[in-house]
Parts: sequence; C-alpha cells; structure tokens
Amino acid sequence: MKSAILTAAMVLVMPAFAFAKDKCADAQDQATMNQCADGSFRESDKKLNSLYKQIEARLKDDADTRKLLIKAQQDWVKFRDAECDFQTAGAAGGSARPMLVGQCMNTLTQSRVKDFENYLNCQEGDLSCPVPPAN
Repeated sequence: MKSAILTAAMVLVMPAFAFAKDKCADAQDQATMNQCADGSFRESDKKLNSLYKQIEARLKDDADTRKLLIKAQQDWVKFRDAECDFQTAGAAGGSARPMLVGQCMNTLTQSRVKDFENYLNCQEGDLSCPVPPAN
C-alpha cells in the first residue's frame, strides 16, 4: 500500500518538476529568469549547508578547528555577498540585477560546495586537510 501511494505521488510530482525545469530553460521574461536564478542558488545553498553540517559533525571533538570553520564560513558569506554586489554593480537598479546576483551567488556557492566536498574526501594523513576522515 505504501509503495502504491509513493508511486502515485512520484507520478504526480515528476511533471511539475519537469515543468519547472522547462520553465527555466524556456524563460522569456525577466521575472521568470530572476526566479530561476534564485532557485538555482537556493538549491546550491541547500547542498552547501548539508555539507557544512557534515564537516561540523566531523569536527565535534575539535573545538578549535570547529571555531575556525565557523569563522571561515561567516567570512566567506560576507565575501560572497560583497563580490556579487561588486560584480553586479553595472546593473544596479535594473530588472536584470536579481538574476545576475542569483547567478553570481550560485557560481560562488558551487565553488564552495566543491571545496567542502574535497574536505570531506581527504585522505587519512593529509596534513593540509582540516577535516578528519569519516569513521
């Protein structure tokens, strides 16, 4: 019974998901492009937050390094926001600026995601890696 309900739910959700992707691929108006850029950033940010929590969990026994992670992430967020403000300064006040900000934030966040993935996949004994391997 549960699998039948789950299957039915997936069938209903898949067209909506496909429509959302098509909506972004075929966006013709600025409002939709702005929404799509923001949506992409939010997906990347969600992944980044998940990886951050994994790193934080691995550092639970190392308070000093955990504090460094927190400080580094706070500073990175400030950098990301300031960099995107700078990159999009030419579009200030324009309708395309939210899209450009979303794209910038997504690009920088994807880069940070790669950094976090690398931290989570360090080889044991790698002294240049601040995150211990998983148990």
